[in-house]
Amino acid sequence: MKKISVTIPTYSDEKCVPVMYDRLTKVFAEKLPQYDYEIIFVDDYSPDNTREVIREYCAKDKRVKAVFNARNFGFTRNVFATMQYGTGDATFLLFSDLQDPPELLPQMVEQWENGKRVIIGQRTKGNENKLMYSMRRLYYFLMDKLSDSRQIAHFNGFGLYDKSFIDVLRQLDDPAPYLKGIVSEFAIEMSIIPYEQAASLRGKSGENFFKNYDVAMVGITSYTKILMRIATFVGAALGIFSALLALFVLFSKLFNWHSYPYGTATILIGVFFIGAVQLFFMGILGEYILSINTRTMHRPLVVVGEKINFDEDKQE
Repeated sequence: MKKISVTIPTYSDEKCVPVMYDRLTKVFAEKLPQYDYEIIFVDDYSPDNTREVIREYCAKDKRVKAVFNARNFGFTRNVFATMQYGTGDATFLLFSDLQDPPELLPQMVEQWENGKRVIIGQRTKGNENKLMYSMRRLYYFLMDKLSDSRQIAHFNGFGLYDKSFIDVLRQLDDPAPYLKGIVSEFAIEMSIIPYEQAASLRGKSGENFFKNYDVAMVGITSYTKILMRIATFVGAALGIFSALLALFVLFSKLFNWHSYPYGTATILIGVFFIGAVQLFFMGILGEYILSINTRTMHRPLVVVGEKINFDEDKQE
């Protein structure tokens, strides 16, 4: 009997865990009775009663397992670590706020049995304001154009992954992983299922501008080179322009010594313009250096404080 591991990162999801458990077990009982399964909740140090709720389900159902991080390590790192705890033939990554429907699992399993190794969900409609959605679309468009590999738009990791792909993730020594890029780069025999994303059961998303910016910069510094090359080209172009402008100013002054119209205002505009360009690309360079620094430290993704029901695997 094949086994499917359902891995679920959680944070402040005490209201979501019971609903998630009920919907998942119903899917397996009604649509996938021929498969064994495990449900692994990985909590990233929730400040509410999420862990207590998970403990209750672990106590009444040995198929439910728990991993409790020793502290909060952030969404990106926790999600990447979460995918690696499964022991099944395939791993189903699902987010606890139920914006992504667990009822899509049978459709994904069908494609998996037909030979697909990675089956992911792609949002066709999201529950967010138009400004954020437009910014997200622009980001995906730029990433797809600037990246060396094809990037997947409107994809958060929700999907079914064959054990062979999970083994690839375990081989990556990356303390700052960009899951979207890793999937687009390493996934073989991939299939995409479109779906409409529901409202978060949590009520309020834990994402904000700074968290989204952090994830975006990880993607840019991991999968694009062109920004730094643009900095080189812009610097060269400004150098040539400055040289030509200097010659123009020199000859203008020589031929119009007393009526030369250029003065302090022109100099200030030029200084501020060049300074702004320099600061912008210094910021881009800083992001790349920060990314390099993070990766060279070889820190673990997370530190686990406690595991529940994982001893059951040793007894089998």
